[in-house]
Amino acid sequence: MRSQGLGLAAISYDPPATLAAFSQQRGITFPLLSDAGSATIRRFGLLNPAVELGLGPERDDPTVTADVRKLVSGSGRASEMMRGMALPGTLMLDRRGRVTARFFEDFYVDRNTVSSVLVRLGAGGTPVAATRVSSDQLDLTTFVSDPSIAPGNRVSLVFDVVPKPGMHVYAPGASGYKVVGFTLDPQPFVAALGLTYPRSEIYHFKPLNERVPVFMKPFRLVQEVLIEGTPQAQAAFKGQTTLSLSGTIAYQACDDSVCFNPTSVPVTWTLSLRPLITERPTAAPR
Repeated sequence: MRSQGLGLAAISYDPPATLAAFSQQRGITFPLLSDAGSATIRRFGLLNPAVELGLGPERDDPTVTADVRKLVSGSGRASEMMRGMALPGTLMLDRRGRVTARFFEDFYVDRNTVSSVLVRLGAGGTPVAATRVSSDQLDLTTFVSDPSIAPGNRVSLVFDVVPKPGMHVYAPGASGYKVVGFTLDPQPFVAALGLTYPRSEIYHFKPLNERVPVFMKPFRLVQEVLIEGTPQAQAAFKGQTTLSLSGTIAYQACDDSVCFNPTSVPVTWTLSLRPLITERPTAAPR
């Protein structure tokens, strides 16, 4: 983050003593800021409404219980100590305090990792632990944003593609050709959330007077993946120390005269898997 000119701070409604204990117990060195009365949380419009509903007269309504279970607590019950909690998410601010990007979650356990956020913002380079594949048509470098994950993490699978001179591969919207894409192999409690493409360009194939969207210059595809953090997922992952993600990137490459057969390249990443931290810190007595 420093290499990108970024800083990091976490803001919560917890009192300073609780944050100090958490920092000490977990070896955290970046600032944990105590938002007294949730003033900053309110000012940014991030107060968690499910807490208030879960403490109100309609707390037993099934819809309210479902919202609390989704955004506050797996038990479906809110407690008074949760009042003032923020919606879970990440804001990117410039030096003038203006929000330039935001990443928010649909489930209170889920979290975008810092590395995944940076990848989706176009920052960060290629790590040493990348896989490189070359063919006569293109060079492919692929890596995962985070080598170590926990249940609830949202990570990014990255594909840097460099077409060879004179080559192009097909982009979304190309009819009759194999569009470059990635398919994640299915497995329990792992979900593919979306594949992000860059802007394409139009290629004019003069013999057929055909115009199709393609990629001719180096480009990056980013596949978001959620490692689920539900109680069922945490139970299934218990005792595991690694998690393998695998899938296939497929494409069709052409030059000005030849269209080559569609190609599929299998890829696999093996990640370290650590348990999700759920216990609250205990502040030392004064």
